Amino acid sequence: MIPHPPQIGDYAITQSKRLRFTTSAAIAQEITYQNLLDCVLFTTSAIAPFTLFNQVRVKNVKVWALPVVGSSSSVMVIFNGATLGTTGDRVVHQDSSMGIEPAFVTARPRTKTLASMFQTNSSANAFYLNCPINSVVDVSLDFRSDALGNAAPAQNASVGATPGEVAFRGLDGLAAATSKFTIPSGLVQI
Repeated sequence: MIPHPPQIGDYAITQSKRLRFTTSAAIAQEITYQNLLDCVLFTTSAIAPFTLFNQVRVKNVKVWALPVVGSSSSVMVIFNGATLGTTGDRVVHQDSSMGIEPAFVTARPRTKTLASMFQTNSSANAFYLNCPINSVVDVSLDFRSDALGNAAPAQNASVGATPGEVAFRGLDGLAAATSKFTIPSGLVQI
């Protein structure tokens, strides 16, 4: 007797990725799950990008900020989601620095909080970020696609994108011209 083929556990495409951003202005804002999913996009036309993945999980957030000589610099990350399904731990991760050593925070949502689990494309808060201009922000994420082919449009249109490219956006989900987050040079930012 020939056994039947074994079941396939999952067809979804998953990807763990650390993304790096540099702030072009002081930041004091909520970063949503939609913002995180809009970091990696697929361009279908010059103005209509779509998210490459439809679920995201935050593994950790790291922030470095170098103070101006003779002054202080502070950074803060809070997993403060209060929306049902995304509730965070509300722990304040903060560091201040003076002199030449950068302020540095590494933060992750506590295990078994909803903020530590996969979330879909929504305007619910993933975390709050507060840092000065020229801060370096690393966000480590787990992405998962929808095996049924459902894709979500990006929250903001692009301008002059080349169709068929994988492109990147800042943590605020805005187009490159208005984003306060720049991606490493050489990558396609729309």
